[in-house]
Amino acid sequence: MSTYFTDENLWKEEWKRRVQRKKGLKRCSRCLYDEETPNISFNGEGICNYCEKDDELRTQFPGGESGREAFEKIVDDIKEHGKNKKYDVIIGVSGGTDSTYMLHIAKEYGLRPLAVHFDNTWNTTVAQQNIKNALKVLDIDLWTYVVNNNEYDDIYRAFFNASTPDLEIPTDIALAAVLNMAADKFGIKYVFEGHSFKTEGMAPLGWIYMDAKYIDDVHSQFGKLPMKTYPNFRFTKQLKWMMFNQIKKIRPLWYLDYDKSEAKKLITEKYGWQWYGGHHLENRITAFYHTYYLPRKFDIDMRTLGFSGRVRSGQMSREEGLRRMEEIPAFDSELFEMILKRYGYSLEEFEKLMLLPKKTYKEYKTYKPMFEKLRPFFYLMAKAELIPWSFYIKYTAKDNI
Repeated sequence: MSTYFTDENLWKEEWKRRVQRKKGLKRCSRCLYDEETPNISFNGEGICNYCEKDDELRTQFPGGESGREAFEKIVDDIKEHGKNKKYDVIIGVSGGTDSTYMLHIAKEYGLRPLAVHFDNTWNTTVAQQNIKNALKVLDIDLWTYVVNNNEYDDIYRAFFNASTPDLEIPTDIALAAVLNMAADKFGIKYVFEGHSFKTEGMAPLGWIYMDAKYIDDVHSQFGKLPMKTYPNFRFTKQLKWMMFNQIKKIRPLWYLDYDKSEAKKLITEKYGWQWYGGHHLENRITAFYHTYYLPRKFDIDMRTLGFSGRVRSGQMSREEGLRRMEEIPAFDSELFEMILKRYGYSLEEFEKLMLLPKKTYKEYKTYKPMFEKLRPFFYLMAKAELIPWSFYIKYTAKDNI
């Protein structure tokens, strides 16, 4: 019997029903989050707690002249620490908008970045060319870490069997580890991260949770190959890089005014950058995760985050955001066939995976209880810029966003 997991016509009908159902839900009066968003609450004006947290962050990272001045001070510290070294800052690159713009900002402010790429063997040709073009024009060196593809696919198959929304976290965790590895290897104290809460929002833990212990537990239950090349970001390593190396995590877009549409125009004109169809879609497995796996299995549309961020920032009207949320996520059917072939699934086997009971990270071993107990410690680490503020906000609080 066909289902909307594999039949596109059935999926289109299911999406229409979803759109109608969503219209009946209570929704934040400012952004696009609705009552089905994990851990959401609304104040007397109908504004959600995610918008309230966004307001707090904007007070702390206001942008404008004061934000630029704060960032310039950081840049001065980076240059001072990087004296007599070939590089003074690490920038993770994916070929996407944000990371490419990070390269532009670094050079504009007179820094000497080393670009670092984690190759999970799922890169698109467009993303690879975007990286190559920008680095050539800006004269920036690249350091790449490549994971064994058979080993990496085994980790992903384990997460399919785990049946949680967190299929893509092996890439996010590995990237964090690789950035620290590069900083350690080259004696660099600063890492630029391309995240912007102002344009990307903040993902609820019920939609995305990630830590190394979680990966280890899922892999121990469902994996078959040893993780020899996969760079898991275990807590012992985090402590070393945080306390001994004191590698600082800086998010320039939290300080600077950032209009994503303008950034796209700039990097297109200057570096021959090409659009790849959507946020986070520069990587094939990530594209599958956003446009297929999350919406079909878990009824999660991650576009809500970015659109809401842009609505709060005034870069998109709420009406336009709501309209665009009704559009069915664009999906490449050839990518679906690639997933089946590479992971060795028949249609019937894949259907069974999609029909497994839905679970969350809470049903696996994670560092979350420890993070909560160490909340005061991580507050100090966030203040010292040794971890991102978003980590402190999300991972150390109970039942938080």
